[in-house]
Amino acid sequence: MTDVAIRPHLPGDDAALWRILEPVFRAGETYAIDRDISRDDALAYWCGPERRVFSALVDGVVAGSYYIVRNQKGGGSHVCNCGFATDPGQTGKGVARAMLAHALDTARSLGFRAMQFNFVVSSNTRAVAIWERAGFDIVGRLPDAFRHPEKGYVDALVMYKALETD
Repeated sequence: MTDVAIRPHLPGDDAALWRILEPVFRAGETYAIDRDISRDDALAYWCGPERRVFSALVDGVVAGSYYIVRNQKGGGSHVCNCGFATDPGQTGKGVARAMLAHALDTARSLGFRAMQFNFVVSSNTRAVAIWERAGFDIVGRLPDAFRHPEKGYVDALVMYKALETD
């Protein structure tokens, strides 16, 4: 596993973040985001005002990013949601696992009682496996909810992990 340092996202990270997000969003395989999203709109989405955004660095270079945000307001504000993106060149090196571990610790420190992923594309087997190994359960399945550019309609999963018992 590669050594990964994680710190808050800085404005100077925007170019590197776009370098990571662009191929992910353009591929249209893992996020329900318009494939032709502009750089500015992608950064505004990822770094929205209620989101805390972090950069994962390998050898001082941004290799991934994640955000954490309340999943709902009011009575649902004790559950958080996250989004993760890893530089395609860093896949399989532990960057996503390091970001998830950091996100779980961050969620606990912010007082969240659970983490929920609302729309995990079922064909994203790499992510599903990482989340399941970390103790997330598939608590819902949305049949044919995502139109994959190559596989056609595939299910989206709702994945959930309670944090108060860890």
